[in-house]
Amino acid sequence: MTRQELLDAIEAKYAAQGQDMDVHLSGLLHAETMTYWDFANVDALLSLQIKRTNLPDEMVFIMYHQINELLFKMILWEIQQISHNDDITPEKFSMHLARVSRYFDMLSGSFDIMSEGMEISQYMKFRDTLTPASGFQSAQYRKIEIASTELINLIDFRFRDNIDRETPYSHAFEHMYWQAAGKDYKTGKKSKLMTNFETKYRVELINYMEEYNLVNLWTKFKQLPKEYRENKELINEMRHYDHTVNISWVMHHYNAASKYLDSGKEGAKATGGSDWHKYMHPRYQRRIFFPELWSADELENWGVTNLEKHL
Repeated sequence: MTRQELLDAIEAKYAAQGQDMDVHLSGLLHAETMTYWDFANVDALLSLQIKRTNLPDEMVFIMYHQINELLFKMILWEIQQISHNDDITPEKFSMHLARVSRYFDMLSGSFDIMSEGMEISQYMKFRDTLTPASGFQSAQYRKIEIASTELINLIDFRFRDNIDRETPYSHAFEHMYWQAAGKDYKTGKKSKLMTNFETKYRVELINYMEEYNLVNLWTKFKQLPKEYRENKELINEMRHYDHTVNISWVMHHYNAASKYLDSGKEGAKATGGSDWHKYMHPRYQRRIFFPELWSADELENWGVTNLEKHL
């Protein structure tokens, strides 16, 4: 594009907005040169790590979870480009799904940063200052789950028979699998972990459930042309994502927790107060995004056998 063609294109852009190109060019004349630290807001980003104790390794814990949240945001950004595209092509679907899987592969392989980056003695001290906060309370992670599959696949396995598409979202919310981390189903009483989480995010998450009810990844996949729904490569990409999020990522998290909680204090619970052995392990959660892409044997042994060898 020549300089004149570029100027004509810029003028047409601003004219379409009812704007005067010359005013914007004048502003550009006086603008400061863009720098990396301004573009990435480095100073603001690096000011967000605030320790609550005098234990150095708490900083590792804070920064690691902030990195996770940034990656969660990247994942949601990619899913949004699949879900909210009415005419998405199979190629574009596959491209964004591959990006999401790479982000989760990175997350799954990153737990050594935390598990090998903190002294057990330090962690077992500063973790008490975090109570009742927990990684459970990551709303972005809950949104990833909601945007990935149909809600029935996130309902606690014990209550699925009584929930269908006619069930109010608020009722489904009360029976999501994660409720087991902080709710006594016999009494209905919820832990402080859960009440804090729901006070801040309940309405937002229920709205998100409604937004993604018919445009989640699983539903969008089932809307693709038959030849793509039967394409072995795309099926394996879907299975890889499902396995990475619901087995690999979970087990890396489980093993990291085990190193500290099982070694540091007998019978230690998660900071939120849950029985983390049962809550975290895939065989108890029974969370599977794309159940129809797995065999009966794989579903039966979810989280118990090495499904990765079949991918």
